[in-house]
Amino acid sequence: MDDGVHSEAGIPLAVSYGPADLPPTESLPPPGEFPFTRGNFRDGYRGRVWTIRQYSGFGTPEESNKRYRYLLAQGGTGLSVALDLPTQCGYDSDHPDVEEEVGRVGVALDTLADAEILFDAIPLDAISTSFTINGTAAILLAFYVAVGEKQGVERAKLRGTIQNDILKEYVSRGTWIWPPRPSLRLIADTIEFCAEEVPRFNAISVAGAHFRDAGANAAQEMAFTLMDGITYCDEVMARGRMTIDEFAPQVSFFFYTHGDFFEEIAKYRAGRRRWARIVRERYGAKDDRSCMFRVGCVAGGASLYAPQAQNNVVRVAYEALASVLGGVQSMFTAAWDEPFALPSEDSATLALRTQQVLAYETGVARVADPLGGSYYVEALTNEMEARVVEIMDDLERRGGMVQAVEEGYLQRLISEEAFRVQQAITSGERAIVGVNRFETDDDPPEVEGYEMDEQGRIRQLERLAEVKRSRSSSEVRATLTALGAAAARDDDNLMPRLVDCAKAYCTVGEMVDVLKGKWGEFQQPAVF
Repeated sequence: MDDGVHSEAGIPLAVSYGPADLPPTESLPPPGEFPFTRGNFRDGYRGRVWTIRQYSGFGTPEESNKRYRYLLAQGGTGLSVALDLPTQCGYDSDHPDVEEEVGRVGVALDTLADAEILFDAIPLDAISTSFTINGTAAILLAFYVAVGEKQGVERAKLRGTIQNDILKEYVSRGTWIWPPRPSLRLIADTIEFCAEEVPRFNAISVAGAHFRDAGANAAQEMAFTLMDGITYCDEVMARGRMTIDEFAPQVSFFFYTHGDFFEEIAKYRAGRRRWARIVRERYGAKDDRSCMFRVGCVAGGASLYAPQAQNNVVRVAYEALASVLGGVQSMFTAAWDEPFALPSEDSATLALRTQQVLAYETGVARVADPLGGSYYVEALTNEMEARVVEIMDDLERRGGMVQAVEEGYLQRLISEEAFRVQQAITSGERAIVGVNRFETDDDPPEVEGYEMDEQGRIRQLERLAEVKRSRSSSEVRATLTALGAAAARDDDNLMPRLVDCAKAYCTVGEMVDVLKGKWGEFQQPAVF
């Protein structure tokens, strides 16, 4: 009986769970076997722990390079690159409309010259690099391939991920550039290019995290993300040039882990099972590896609060534990001071140590899916999957994700859920320690905010000007012209053209403007 106790996503919770809460004929294959409910790998993390990353990037490429080398020296096993808003939205640092945003929330990358500095003395054949980039993801991939070649690293040895998930940008973040349909074409180009040229690099990380940041609950986050994944796979499959088994292993996913501990574990387990069945049943995958739900996550984000900010250390630790028990493949942990500023070196190190203590001291990595078979976890996994399927079916009936975005339906669902959650926090129905429970009058902590100094901005602008002076203007014109011509043809993959542009030291803004000239720009629908 529903006595009013629910998970954060609204799933009714019993007082306790037992055999009667599971279907009598339900089978639970071991870890590493289809449909991968209990994890992608038979030995879990025993052979290798998840990839430990820290999201970082600020100011100039020189400053970010220094932080990356520090984090790798402290035991990080991968990089997670934050780009500034001009780079994300397709503007160069010298554009008059973005002067105040250069280097503010991430590193400024205008040309290949910046990328060369960003990865200086970092061997790209030895580490994995993730880029939180969407609208300009294909351009950043072109930079990365070109930097690798400058280092003498073959494309086949590059490892990493570009987020490259534009559909959620229209709904939750806003770093879109072109309309949905040409954007889907460009994403499919990157998927094909990586499958053929850069086989260890994930061409897309379908990012439910930003749906969650915008206000979606756990079930919506998973459902919307899986629907995005279907949309991208449909786009590639419709071309008729590749089978699902040729590119599915390079489709990955990305989420936020929030504070409802068991619900988050169930979310990952349900998502893994649902995606495995989608890939086999909808697309006819023959290789079980194509059906694996490869997941990275953030512990922290919108679940962090400014009041009693050091409570965030505890929140992040619990969220990281839930992520591991849910079976993620990579993680970065947010720093406790992120509600105030870019993390300091000390707070970033503490966030890194949180993962390392979890991996090497707690013992949670010794056994694959240690909660598998728990009556509660299995019942919650089943209920979460049922909720996810219900939401996905609704979106399918409405014409799919692109139509839901273009009509503003998805935006409305998320805004309604965000409003409901905020009401619950304001009323105290949802308890947040230090915010609406156990409050104090303590002053906010003293944190050192980051501001890009004027000299740093000047250095960035001077480097951009020098690149424009010293590059071959004829090569720039030729490569940009070829890019525009390819964009006008539906069957021409743009990635080789973008790599050519990168090598000619064309700027992000120049490449974006060429494509705007062919495709136009997206106009956000009104949401009522």
